[in-house]
Amino acid sequence: MCGIVGYIGPRNAGDIVVGGLQRVEYRGYDSAGVAVYEPTAGLQLRRSVGKLINLVTHLREQPVVGSVGIGHTRWATHGGVTENNAHPHRDQSGEIVVIQNGIVENYLELKGRLLEQGHTLHSQTDTEIIAHLVGNYYREHGSLEQAVRSALGELRGGNAVVAFSLREPERLVAARLGNAGGVVIGLGAGEHFVASDMPAILDHTRHMLFLEDRELAVITRERVQISTLAGEPVERAPVTMTWDPVAAARGDYKHFMQKEIYEQPRALMDVLRGRIDQEAGAVYLEDLTLSDAELRNVDRIYAVACGTAWHAALICKFMIEALAQVRVEVDYGSEFRYRQPLLNERTLLLAISQSGETVDTLAAMEEARSQQVPGVAIVNAIGSQAARVADGGPIYLHAGPEIGVASTKCFTNMLVAGYLFALRLAQARNTLTPAQIREHVQALIELPRKAAQVLERAEAQCEMLTEYYYHAGNALYLGRQVNYPIALEGALKLKEISYIHAEGYPAGEMKHGPIALIDDTLPVLCIAPRDGIYAKMLSNIEQVKARGGHVIAIASEGDTLLPDKVDHVIHIPETSPLLTPVLTVIPLQLLAYQIAVRRGCDVDQPRNLAKSVTVE
Repeated sequence: MCGIVGYIGPRNAGDIVVGGLQRVEYRGYDSAGVAVYEPTAGLQLRRSVGKLINLVTHLREQPVVGSVGIGHTRWATHGGVTENNAHPHRDQSGEIVVIQNGIVENYLELKGRLLEQGHTLHSQTDTEIIAHLVGNYYREHGSLEQAVRSALGELRGGNAVVAFSLREPERLVAARLGNAGGVVIGLGAGEHFVASDMPAILDHTRHMLFLEDRELAVITRERVQISTLAGEPVERAPVTMTWDPVAAARGDYKHFMQKEIYEQPRALMDVLRGRIDQEAGAVYLEDLTLSDAELRNVDRIYAVACGTAWHAALICKFMIEALAQVRVEVDYGSEFRYRQPLLNERTLLLAISQSGETVDTLAAMEEARSQQVPGVAIVNAIGSQAARVADGGPIYLHAGPEIGVASTKCFTNMLVAGYLFALRLAQARNTLTPAQIREHVQALIELPRKAAQVLERAEAQCEMLTEYYYHAGNALYLGRQVNYPIALEGALKLKEISYIHAEGYPAGEMKHGPIALIDDTLPVLCIAPRDGIYAKMLSNIEQVKARGGHVIAIASEGDTLLPDKVDHVIHIPETSPLLTPVLTVIPLQLLAYQIAVRRGCDVDQPRNLAKSVTVE
């Protein structure tokens, strides 16, 4: 999550850009920088490490003046927190300046090629790679627009990019690749703005254009031209935003839950920032205080959580046991302290909570502390009680505010945070080599893009399925192994917001009771990616169909066998087996949301529920 602001017009770009960055400082606080151009002064580049106030202080000493400029607040992914790694970045010639929000998945490949071509790189970031690619193509095309278009054609991943060239100082070029980073263009009279978030520019205009995936905008003082990356013109009417802060926060989504579902690609990117090193094959958890020796001493973990977080804990059990080879027991927070758990000096408590204020989870943490057992908290709310009580340190989700009561983006970020923790344990315990960790890190880096693909493909399918099944009185969700908890989570989402009774079950247990429920009125949602138990899941699906059940399957991309056996299928991209739950849950979130809307339910505030349960 990084903050992006750009301006072109008659006013001083430096003031506009810095003011915008102050409004999106929450998006990045490792470093910040601006680049402003004025014909006499030329390119003025200022960068500072740390919070934005450090850049503001720097600019008081060395002001910048000009009519076009861009700025950035950084939250590191590739490369440490240094001034050289701060944005903006320049190409080999120094005449093209680029900022970006996102992750370049094929960074190592592109970096190697540029080094072979003789490029000199001054940072460890993937953004500098983009700048050099744009510079290469500028020499070929002589056009910044075409250079950015061609450079983005080489990138894999989700990226929001803004660039300008000293040879074309009368324009900015902004582009969006994938759904991991937004691009908002503000329209003014003889001036235009660009930003990663509306709050950055709401003081200057309420008239906005939003770039979609694989779109590019050429922005001058007088006009904004949008086209696809393939070069086809795009006509789009501007949206007029209200000054109402709630409506502004929700944007053009109908509900916060819908917004949060679609924020998942970006949130998944944010939970990785500053925690992975592709080249070294290493994972860093900045707030984890346990040493390698302490992590090696652990021989059992108790994962404690409630509700959706408990489903995340079940999946983390698979991750930790497979990668770090540490035994994990999963408990409900409300049950843990009452059963006299057997804890000792080689035990670790792992608490998972979105709010960090869930009373049952906190009570479990206190029980562990009373027995001198260290605790680690996977938590979203910074400075929450769980984060403070966790003497082993918090692992923050960095998902941003989640307003909808039914958790979506926090759940998927819990899974990735758990995966990172499992890799960190494996690193300390030497159960994985750096080369093996590098493969897992690559799978994580590709995850935000794949989540965006699921959202894009599943939306229309879920709308169609809603019309078939919104009137259902019951639903059954089936999964196996690491996707059994996703069956539980999918059923919970449907119950929470649509008030349809739903039950999640391990598919292999279906014959031990739930099979009696199956008839031609029951929708059965089967999670069946191509994994080590795919054949077993197919057998379970055939048993459902033999009894007349309506099967909706979540299947792997390219699976040609399953569609012939089910009524409906939603495909997800292939990923590492332990990461499939991050992708399989997204269609279930979408389907629950759309069914609830179709039934006229209060999606963001379902009856009888609260976002954080702070009483027993």
